[in-house]
Amino acid sequence: MLEKITHIFRVPELRNKLLFIFALLLVFRVAANIPLPGVDPERLRTFFESNQLFGLLNIFSGGGLSNISIVLLGLGPYITASIIMQLLTMIIPKLEQMYKEEGEIGRQRFTMWTRWLTVPLAALQTFGMITLLRSQGVLGTLSAFDMTVIVITASAGTIFLMWLGELITEKGIGNGVSMMIFAGIVASLPSLITQFVATFDPTLLFTYLLFIGMGLFTVVGVVYVTEAQRNIPITYAKRMRGATTYGGASTHLPLRVNQAGVIPIIFAISIILFPEMIANFLLQAQNASVVSFASAIQKIFQNQWFYGGLYFALVVVFTYFYTAVVFDPQKIAENLQKQGGYIPGIRPGTSTMQYLHHIVNRITLAGSLFLGAIAVLPIALQNITGIQALTIGGTSVLIVVSVVIETIKQIESQLAMREYDRF
Repeated sequence: MLEKITHIFRVPELRNKLLFIFALLLVFRVAANIPLPGVDPERLRTFFESNQLFGLLNIFSGGGLSNISIVLLGLGPYITASIIMQLLTMIIPKLEQMYKEEGEIGRQRFTMWTRWLTVPLAALQTFGMITLLRSQGVLGTLSAFDMTVIVITASAGTIFLMWLGELITEKGIGNGVSMMIFAGIVASLPSLITQFVATFDPTLLFTYLLFIGMGLFTVVGVVYVTEAQRNIPITYAKRMRGATTYGGASTHLPLRVNQAGVIPIIFAISIILFPEMIANFLLQAQNASVVSFASAIQKIFQNQWFYGGLYFALVVVFTYFYTAVVFDPQKIAENLQKQGGYIPGIRPGTSTMQYLHHIVNRITLAGSLFLGAIAVLPIALQNITGIQALTIGGTSVLIVVSVVIETIKQIESQLAMREYDRF
C-alpha cells in the first residue's frame, strides 16, 4: 500500500492533479469557516444538538451550515437542481433526447441549465434558512438590507462551490460534489473526538466498546454492499462474414445492489424536512389555533419512533424510484437484441426486459433496506446507548467509504493507463 502511494506521487501528472484538488478543498474549508455576522454561537450549538434533521443537512452542506458561514448551504441547491433536471428528463422527451442522444453538446447544454436553475434555488433556500434561524434566536434582528446582503452572499458562495466542484471533477479523480461533502465530514472529526473526550465516563467502558464494534461493523457493511453486484451472463451469437466468424463471446452485465448511491437519502431529507420547517414558521403566527397545530406537528416529528420509521420508509421508496430513473430494462434489452446478445435461457426482447426488471427489483430490495438502515442508524444507536456524543453517522460513513473507493479506483485506472502507454 505504501509503495503504491509513493508510486502515485512519482508520476508528475497525477501528483499535480492531487495537489490541485487538495488546494481547492482547502479553499472550500476556509470559506466554510467564515461566519455571517450576528450569529449567536451558543444558541447555534444548542439548535444543532436538538435537531437531527439539520445535522443531516449540515453533512450535505460540507459543514458550512453548522458555522452559518458564507457557504452555509454548501452544494445543496446544486444537488437539488441536478435532481430536478434528472426528473424532468422523464417528463419532457425533448430534454431526455438532448441529454442522451445529442452527445457532448447536449450534455453541456443540460449542465448549463442545471447551473442556471441553481441560482434561484440557492436564493430561495438561503432566505428560508435564514428566516428559520432567526425564529430560533440563532441570528439577531436583520434589516431588509442585511437580509438581501446575506442572501446574495450565500447564493454566491453556493455558485463558487459549484465551480470548485466542477474543477475537481474535470481532473478525473473522483466527483467534485462528493469530495467536498467528504472534506466537510472529515473536517468535523476533531470536534467530535474533542466532544467524546470531554464527556468520557470510565463506567461506560462496555458501551464504548459496543460503539467501536458497531463502527467497524458499519464500515465493513458499507464496503460490502457498495461493492456488491449481480452479474447477468450475456452471450453474443456467432455471425459469419465470408470466411470470418464474428461474435460468440460470453460476458456479463453487472447490476449493482446499491445503484442509487446516497440520492434516496437526499430525497428523503428534503421531504421529511418540509413539514417541520413549515411548523417552525407557523409557530410565529398570531393565531392560537395555527400555533397549536404547528406545535402538534412539531411534537409528532420529535417522536423518535415516528421520525425513524418515516425516514426509513421514504429512503426505501426513493431507492426504488431513483433506480427506475437510472436503469431502464427496456433499453438494455433492445440494445442487447440489436448487438446480437442474449441471456442464456431467456428469449430476446420482451422476455429479457421482464427478466431484468425482476432481477433489479429483487436486488434493489436489499439495497433499499441497507440504505434505510444506514439512515436511521444514528437514531437507533442513541436510543440503545443513551449517549448523544456516541453517534455513528451511517450516512457519513456511506459517503466517506463511497468517495474513497471511487477515488482509489480512478487513481488505479490512471496508473494502469500510464503503464499501458509505456508498452
